[in-house]
Amino acid sequence: MKVFISFDFNWWHTSQGSEVGQKIAQYAGLDAQLKVDGKVFVSSFAGDGVDVSAIRTSAGVDLFWAPNFHPADGTDFKTVDGALNWMAWPNNGNNKAPTAGANVTVEQGDSDYIAALGSVENYIAPVSPWFSTHYGPEVSYSKNWVFPGDLLWYDRWNEILTLGPRFIEIITWNDYGESHYIGPLDSPHFDDGNSKWTNDMPHDGWLVMAKPFISAFKDGASSANSYVTTDQLVYWYRPTPKLLDCDATDTTMVTANNDSGNYFEGRPNGYESMDDSVFVVSLLTAPGIITVESGNTVQEFSAPQGISAYQVPMGVGQQQFFLSRNDKAVLSAVSLKDIANTCPCGIYNFNAYVGTVPEASPDALQPDGLNSLTVGLHVTTYFGCNNVHNNVAE
Repeated sequence: MKVFISFDFNWWHTSQGSEVGQKIAQYAGLDAQLKVDGKVFVSSFAGDGVDVSAIRTSAGVDLFWAPNFHPADGTDFKTVDGALNWMAWPNNGNNKAPTAGANVTVEQGDSDYIAALGSVENYIAPVSPWFSTHYGPEVSYSKNWVFPGDLLWYDRWNEILTLGPRFIEIITWNDYGESHYIGPLDSPHFDDGNSKWTNDMPHDGWLVMAKPFISAFKDGASSANSYVTTDQLVYWYRPTPKLLDCDATDTTMVTANNDSGNYFEGRPNGYESMDDSVFVVSLLTAPGIITVESGNTVQEFSAPQGISAYQVPMGVGQQQFFLSRNDKAVLSAVSLKDIANTCPCGIYNFNAYVGTVPEASPDALQPDGLNSLTVGLHVTTYFGCNNVHNNVAE
């Protein structure tokens, strides 16, 4: 495995070009350092305006500098070797969910970066499944908004195979706070307050869905259908309808630090842009019939060989999924997570629950990942906070 440093310029300052270069130099000689075209690969989050010349001089090695600079900021892209686009979600052009009058697709972002770089060759295209964050006044970094995910994970992988960039970056492996993690919940980590919406909300199934797409991308293929080797279903949905009223007990119903401009009281900003649906992706070795039962809603789909996506109106209650072929049952499962009309932990939870058929191994937060679960909550029964440690609830 090779790794690289990505400098977060919410922590580093753009005046610290020399210090950034020194940090690169500290690790550049290690065997694990990723190199591209024989150069030390380095990236960033933000950083427009940093002195790139100072970084290169201070690093003292040849760099493949591929930061998250922004074309709209007028940054000189002649100073970079590549560029990462972090905006992996449909948006309004101002870091919030799209509206009727302002809808910027991820593909439009691709076009802006490719134009700034002059070609797709060294563009780092983003792929992300979801975005939801809900920090209240219990922390100093309060923020509360969503971007619409819905079928983005499926749609975006297909866009990537059509676009054919040299690089992609999955956003992210373990950002639990913004709900776009695809890595396991049981990976050791500190709870910064995100356990209120990540507890009992695994995302491992998104990795299952991504595997054939990743193989196709590496091979330069335009379709992932031929990379499916076993029958599987991957499904996801939010735990509650978006209009469920949690105002009486939610953690964000009071004023909090809003220096970032990302804090809103009550339902997360942008919630209207999300569909009340259950999303299903079929990975099939041969055509079959997909049946989805969401509460009292039942829908059936004729699915072809390969990878296809479907959505069913969200129904409160059990969520069940079936695959049949030639009138014979092939796969079936009842999700471990019901959709409910009760506020989990008393809050608005717009994270996604992701499951698979056949069912995956259990994936639960460990004690360190649950340390802040009850901090700031306004309920005492903790309904929906499953597997809570410290004898709070079960």
